[in-house]
Parts: sequence; C-alpha cells; structure tokens
Amino acid sequence: VQLQASGGGLVQAGGSLRLSCAASGVRFSLYSPGWFRLVPGKERELVAYISYRDRSTYFADSVKGRFTISRDNAQNMVYLQMNSLKPEDTGVYSCALSPRSRARHTYEFDYWGQGTLVTVSS
Repeated sequence: VQLQASGGGLVQAGGSLRLSCAASGVRFSLYSPGWFRLVPGKERELVAYISYRDRSTYFADSVKGRFTISRDNAQNMVYLQMNSLKPEDTGVYSCALSPRSRARHTYEFDYWGQGTLVTVSS
C-alpha cells in the first residue's frame, strides 16, 4: 500500500492550499481516509476525516469552517481544501487510511503516507 501526499508549500496567512493524496495497492473505497497534522513538540492531530460508509466528515475544532475534505473513489484520491490559512496551521500533513467507518485516533489507521509540509507565514 502506498499513500502519496502532495500540494504543500509556503502561503501567506489568509491564503489557500489544496492537498492531494493518491492511494495505491488498496481497495480504496473500503477505507476511510484522514488527514493528520504534525507540529514539532506536539502530538499528531487528526484535522479531517471522511468515512467510507456514508462520506460523513469530521474536522478538528481548529479548522472547522475553513477546511473541507473530499474523496474520489474512481481515482483513489482524497483531498484537503484549506482556506483562510493561519500561521498555526503550519505543519507536516499526512494522509492515512482506516478500515473503520468512524476513526479518530492514530491507532485506528492502518496505512500512512509521507507528509507534505505546509508553511503559513504571517
């Protein structure tokens, strides 16, 4: 199984980025993808998640109303649209897959990709 995240970069506060994650080697439609953020000195945080079962979503409080998550099962892709970015959104964003219809914790995710760095300048 491979997960390849892309789309990170440097953006000014208030700007937008769209992250993409391509999955291969897995029956993507049976997995729920999530986007995690890692900041030095902090625990890895789930920022967004979309269920394979009903496409219900979860967002961390810190990103609600600014981030959206979507998936394309035909292309084995998951996207994270990040708007109104803030400096505190800076971090390494990784995508992961869970076989559960509802997952919130890192141990509930079976597959992980390498991250893409997002830097938001003030």
